[in-house]
Amino acid sequence: MNPLISAASVIAAGLAVGFPSIGPGVDQGTDAGQAVEGIARQPEAEGKIRGNAFIELTGERFIISMGLNPELL
Repeated sequence: MNPLISAASVIAAGLAVGFPSIGPGVDQGTDAGQAVEGIARQPEAEGKIRGNAFIELTGERFIISMGLNPELL
């Protein structure tokens, strides 16, 4: 097998696994930070904010899982 093709396929596989996790990973950090800010502003709404944040972060984890495991699609 041509070494150039072999190297290109390894690089392409790494990019295909890495890129789908960048966007949701950044979004998870932003969402978690805003949830903490919301709880700091309104401590009485902690349960509602935490529940909504948990659901949203779970959805983002699902998106990351589908990006890292394309055979599950």
